[in-house]
Amino acid sequence: MAQTTPNHTQTVTGWAAHEQSGKVTPYTFKRRENGINDITIEVLYCGICHTDLHYINNDWGITMYPVVPGHEITGVVTKIGSNVKNFIVGDKVGVGCPAASCLECEFCTTDRENYCDQIQFTYNGIFWDGSITYGGYSTMLVADHRYVVKVPENLPMDAAAPLLCAGITVYSPFKDSGLLDSPGKKIGVIGLGGLGHVAVKFGKAFGHHVTVISTSPLKEKEARDRLGAHDFIVSTNPQQMKAGKRTLDFILDTVSAHHSLGPYLELLKVEGTLSIVGAPDKPIDLPSFPLIFGKRSVKGSMTGSIKETQEMMDVCGKYNITCDIELVKTDKINEALLRLSKNDVRYRFVIDVADKSPRL
Repeated sequence: MAQTTPNHTQTVTGWAAHEQSGKVTPYTFKRRENGINDITIEVLYCGICHTDLHYINNDWGITMYPVVPGHEITGVVTKIGSNVKNFIVGDKVGVGCPAASCLECEFCTTDRENYCDQIQFTYNGIFWDGSITYGGYSTMLVADHRYVVKVPENLPMDAAAPLLCAGITVYSPFKDSGLLDSPGKKIGVIGLGGLGHVAVKFGKAFGHHVTVISTSPLKEKEARDRLGAHDFIVSTNPQQMKAGKRTLDFILDTVSAHHSLGPYLELLKVEGTLSIVGAPDKPIDLPSFPLIFGKRSVKGSMTGSIKETQEMMDVCGKYNITCDIELVKTDKINEALLRLSKNDVRYRFVIDVADKSPRL
């Protein structure tokens, strides 16, 4: 049963998981009234992230049922609070992972609120009023304007939705490693899925030589022909891995399955960097010798701040970067979740929440 909070009076239709069944069903619940710092958004599209599966199935043991997933949200502003100055009714906007933070710590005051100890997420979090947050598998959302970004006018709202998570997740390590304005580097992308395909697009847009690294030789054609990758390495092929030794300046690891970093580290030049954005359930194997003998670095990265997310969206507008998606109706969400669990998607599912066409 939905939480009952005094100012939660707006009835909303959504789709929620009520138990560890791996399925969602239609769900009616309440959202708060639009406050002075809030924006009310008509949700048009919502991406399906692999994180949604983890929460639906309670894989991490922290799910608060019923859970309404969805943190790759695009929609249109229908109402604004009196303190909101940077949005107007009718704006095309996006909402990603964060919904609230303390606003006072060293991270919140330096545009790094995604590292705040009190960060709360768009769903399965606890908002400032004590209510449980519900995500974008719903027709309407009320969000604090400090956690909302604008979607560039030239980007289609459906294909832009996954940028709110997948896009910023791969953009942030590119920026952190100084790859936005230093073209000509050789970069590798491990894994060609929802994250990896966007990373290839960013790498090319920023003027780098992009190599896709995959366990599957069957993905070479799509990496080269569909996404324009310059090179492809089959990581299970010893000859190809040996030929690629010490050729890359930077590697982005998007794989969420258990694997060893050792072979990939050998692909890096001396003083190269490997950045991890995938989150395997089990610890990653990290042998010391490739680090020591190559003076290499391994870093982690999560989604970015709101400021960085807006920057990323503007960059996507500039280079016309969107996600390759499969659009699904609301009655096909469970089918999409099942296919996602089998990695059967190229490359991101997006729910047509409002079922509007043509695309905005």
